[in-house]
Amino acid sequence: MKKSGTNGWLVATGIAGFTGVAMGAFGAHGLKAVIAPEMLAVYQTGVQYHVWHALGLGLVTLLRRQAPPSRPLAWAAWLMLAGIVLFSGSLYLLAVSGIRWLGMITPFGGMAFLAAWACVSVHGWRQP
Repeated sequence: MKKSGTNGWLVATGIAGFTGVAMGAFGAHGLKAVIAPEMLAVYQTGVQYHVWHALGLGLVTLLRRQAPPSRPLAWAAWLMLAGIVLFSGSLYLLAVSGIRWLGMITPFGGMAFLAAWACVSVHGWRQP
């Protein structure tokens, strides 16, 4: 059963997954010899959270296709996407640029991830 409005989220899931894998490959093959090991670890943390939350976004999208309209699931999708951009994006930029203040953005992405998963829980709690 297709739900209206979820096709865009399926596209976003595909893009998030694709870019997560691409960033991982770039880190493993392109950055390994260029940046310090501790910065590579920072970069790899960004990749891990990026890929896991791309999968989470896919889960939320599938739930939205099956469930009645749900504001918590809609919020969860937006928050996962925001978390990928803020958390993983700030770690990618920090690792390749060395600009330390970018690390101050990372917790906002982490909070978005936490809020997204809380929204998934709220949706589940409200189901009969």
